[in-house]
Amino acid sequence: MSDSTRRTLRTSLQTVVALLPLLAGEPSARNAPAVAGVVAIAAALTRVMALPEVERLLPSWLRKEGRT
Repeated sequence: MSDSTRRTLRTSLQTVVALLPLLAGEPSARNAPAVAGVVAIAAALTRVMALPEVERLLPSWLRKEGRT
């Protein structure tokens, strides 16, 4: 799998996880504070997934190097 495909999959996964609280809420909750929360969660997930400890826990197809 190419590096660009791997990065796209990782970003997509992080975005879906970040959006879950927003999607689970009421439609009236979709406002600026909710969007700011999603951005904060996505940023935190991006940082956490970059940690070497987390990298080792990811399946090989999501790792930066693509190695097992």
